[in-house]
Amino acid sequence: MHAIVIAEPGGPEVLQWAAVEDPQPGPSEVVIDVTAAGVNRADLMQREGHYPPPPGAPVYLGLECSGTIAAVGSEVTDWRPGDQVCALLAGGGYAERVAVPAGQLLSVPVATTLTEAAALPETTCTVYSNVFMGARLAGGETLLIHGGGSGIGTMAIQLAKHAGATVAVTAGSAEKLDTCRKLGADITINYREEDFVAKLKDATDGHGADVILDIVGAAYLARNIAALAPDGRIANIGMQQGRKAELDFGALMAKRGTIMSTTLRARPAAQKAQIVAAVRENVWPLIEAGVIRPVIDRELPMTQAAEAHRIMTASTHLGKILLYV
Repeated sequence: MHAIVIAEPGGPEVLQWAAVEDPQPGPSEVVIDVTAAGVNRADLMQREGHYPPPPGAPVYLGLECSGTIAAVGSEVTDWRPGDQVCALLAGGGYAERVAVPAGQLLSVPVATTLTEAAALPETTCTVYSNVFMGARLAGGETLLIHGGGSGIGTMAIQLAKHAGATVAVTAGSAEKLDTCRKLGADITINYREEDFVAKLKDATDGHGADVILDIVGAAYLARNIAALAPDGRIANIGMQQGRKAELDFGALMAKRGTIMSTTLRARPAAQKAQIVAAVRENVWPLIEAGVIRPVIDRELPMTQAAEAHRIMTASTHLGKILLYV
């Protein structure tokens, strides 16, 4: 088979479409003939040499894919060759084939195409595990989403609105904020022009956000705490603007606040299977019914992975970027 390989850590130009060995399924795994893969910021970090795959994971990029099952391991009973699926991966999606634990599979929703389904596993599992399972967002609460125009952001808006929350978002352009409003965002903030703490406090009569979904990291820590409501929870899932920051425990204690910081990729397979099962039960029926939909910016051939990375680096996209085989 062929896969996108990294000649050496560096810019998008180091990505190459090359012949590699075919994967073989372990006893509890399936092999998928890949139709499409989602592009995520973690892929950019791995390309640059900052985010190596966890032990035992494929070395190739790609944390989610869709496709058709080609083979199943000896212990797999719920899936069979020919089934159309999408999958949460620890790596390997930028390829013609990938092996994945069966517990990380989801059926392709009837409301999406097989290609479109590649936009779902990472976003739904990330949002549901952090916003709902971890931070326990409830109806009537306010959720602040940084990067509302991203794949994660557009999914979080829809799921939070369906749960009865008030949704605030930050984004860097009028076009992205307009899309966020159309998806259901109640409070929209252009972070390039406005102070998100002041605008959020003004819009919520001083209350702030009960839950903050943060992709920014260190640069936003102090302001996130300032924007937090009493008993609020910060779910940090990214470090786009720094890894290290000074934490004011006094400010956090004054809010009785909680900070949780997670990654999805390195979790044990059993934990991933639990998250996928929760998404199957709580999110998939909404997608099947067309109530929740993936927002897709564009679809590019897999051989144009370098261009997809350039677009994501520039942050000009809105929603997910997909690569198809």
